[in-house]
Amino acid sequence: MSSEPTRETFWQITSVGEIIFYFLTAVTILVFVYGVYSRFARYARGREDPFPRLDDIGTRIREASRIAFSNEKQFNRDLVGGLMHSFILWGFLTLLIGTTILSVDKYAYKPLVGESFYVGDFFLSYSFVMDLMGLLFVCGISIAIYRRYVVRNERLWGKHTGYEDDLFVWSLFVLGVGGFALESVRVLGWQGGPQDFEQVSFVSYFLASSYEWLGVTASQAEAIYPAVWWGHSLVALWFIAWIPYAKPFHMLSSFANVVTRDPKAGARLPGVPADPAADTATEEIDDFSWKQILDQDACTKCGRCSSVCPAKASGRPLDPRDVILDLKGYREEHDAGEEDIPIIADGGTSVIDSSTMESCMSCMACMDACPVEIEHLTHFTDMNRQLVEQADVDSNVQDVFQNVMQQGNTFGDPARNRPDWTEELDFEVPDAREEPVEFLWYVGDYPSYDERNQEVAKSLARVFEAADVEYGILYEDEVYDANDVRRMGEELLYVDQASQLIGAFEACEFETVVCTDPHSFNTITNEYPEIDFGEYADDPMMEVPVEGYWNADGTYDVKHYTQVVADLVESGTLSVPGALDYTVTYHDPCHLGRYNDIFEAPRELVVETGCDLHEMPRNRADSFCCGGGGGGLWMDYEEETKPSEERLREALEDTDAGDAVEKFVVACPMCMTMYEDGRKTGDFEDDIDVVGLTELLAESVQAA
Repeated sequence: MSSEPTRETFWQITSVGEIIFYFLTAVTILVFVYGVYSRFARYARGREDPFPRLDDIGTRIREASRIAFSNEKQFNRDLVGGLMHSFILWGFLTLLIGTTILSVDKYAYKPLVGESFYVGDFFLSYSFVMDLMGLLFVCGISIAIYRRYVVRNERLWGKHTGYEDDLFVWSLFVLGVGGFALESVRVLGWQGGPQDFEQVSFVSYFLASSYEWLGVTASQAEAIYPAVWWGHSLVALWFIAWIPYAKPFHMLSSFANVVTRDPKAGARLPGVPADPAADTATEEIDDFSWKQILDQDACTKCGRCSSVCPAKASGRPLDPRDVILDLKGYREEHDAGEEDIPIIADGGTSVIDSSTMESCMSCMACMDACPVEIEHLTHFTDMNRQLVEQADVDSNVQDVFQNVMQQGNTFGDPARNRPDWTEELDFEVPDAREEPVEFLWYVGDYPSYDERNQEVAKSLARVFEAADVEYGILYEDEVYDANDVRRMGEELLYVDQASQLIGAFEACEFETVVCTDPHSFNTITNEYPEIDFGEYADDPMMEVPVEGYWNADGTYDVKHYTQVVADLVESGTLSVPGALDYTVTYHDPCHLGRYNDIFEAPRELVVETGCDLHEMPRNRADSFCCGGGGGGLWMDYEEETKPSEERLREALEDTDAGDAVEKFVVACPMCMTMYEDGRKTGDFEDDIDVVGLTELLAESVQAA
């Protein structure tokens, strides 16, 4: 026996037992490889994804590794969940690496060199690390069990929760505990009792000493060791073989999903070919792209998307997790030979009911919360396109489509009325069609036609005048940008509106497009440059504004007004005296914050006015949607509590200032509309005012 600390790999296992183990290992590997191959071969049956997913693969893998190994997404909004997952992930990987090290020593190093490196200090270090990480692994699994079965964390349960979820968590627990049981029995039985050097395996040594205290002898431990070894080995081999066929597959599919993610997913949507004969429908499960099918397999049922979804919180029939898992479940039934049913329909039998997709606010909270980068919004938009194709569109939305087609705006008012709001100003707003300007101001539908939002537009005009900058608007040549029409599935109407608006832009001389509405800002920034107008060159119904792509090289800057005004303040061009003393809170619009990471400019401007700013508990990327996006502004819902009502309650009850908050500041016209409605329906009219940031700025500037 070696005098150096070590242990025997197959102690008490006969040569026949070793052969059986090798055979079972080979079978396990074959079953595992076949399962993984089958999974990835299935993705190839989906249609090609419209965006590159494997370009610059080295950078993608490095970034995915950083995201996966840091567990940064798991820590988002859930510290305990992040720690739990980190313990499980790093514990599992360490145990896997430890097993690999033993294999390398036994089957490669020792045969070549003639001696083992698994001795002395290496053995002691190895044993300590394995015990430490094994303990963290068991702790992580124990936290998971506690949250699932004792606390019964609501987001972990749903209609897709089943036996495989129980089997997954308990099999991991058995593997972790079984590893310590195996090692502790070895520590007690291998050399006639626990040796001092074995104390580095502090958990196993403690357990071995406990057995000894309870009266278990070294010879008894030696006798039962083979049974414990086989039990642990068979569970481990079964688990490895099971991975590709059930929930454990997320350990592979999730990483692949992060590698192939689109960093701009949601902020930009896949386009639809101009050819009317092109098959862009989502009638069958294989009409989804291979990346969308991978999305479905990557879902871990963690419910993070469900817990942040404002539609679900307000009682609408949308649960983002269920949509993804419903599609996955149907795909598996379809592959098993079950009868085909429509993917989405308005009533009747279908995988997804139309009311579910109509409930989506396109706020992208589900995607932001998802730890494995599932792109829910691409699924939702494809199904909305199918509803448009089938003419299964809500009547209110259909009216909006008609208004846009006939009048170029969502209100259905004549285009000549679009600039009427300028007549109430005591100065003339410049016409960008007639003179060169630095800032081409795209006002948008609601600031142009909605009475309350017209005050926002007038205030911004006063701010531009105070800054004495060269700006102008398009007057009646301006048309709706169609961001939300696109998210409701009317892709060709979106392209038609984009072509008209870009045509109006091209007729002007300017440097920067300034948007009042974050929805407009998002689509003009991220989606207009994606449109290949060359595809529509032969369409007699569309006047193509440019050959190919517009602004693909970034010739023009596109900014939200908060960015522009913040720049003017910083440069000294605009002076905003801190003349106001309101106690306020600020709401991050989804399309400005979560979509485009613009968080600081609006806050800097609020502070410049002198207001006492108190943050909402859910702020920045965690902001809660007003309910107006994705067509929500035009829909009628049966809701338990409107998102706007819940948000105003939060402002008055959950901010540090509590009911001392006087003004609820918004930087989005849709938010203004939704929150003014929420003030009325939620009975907050006497408690808080909803103001546009431009109104605060204009008031402060005029107070100078």
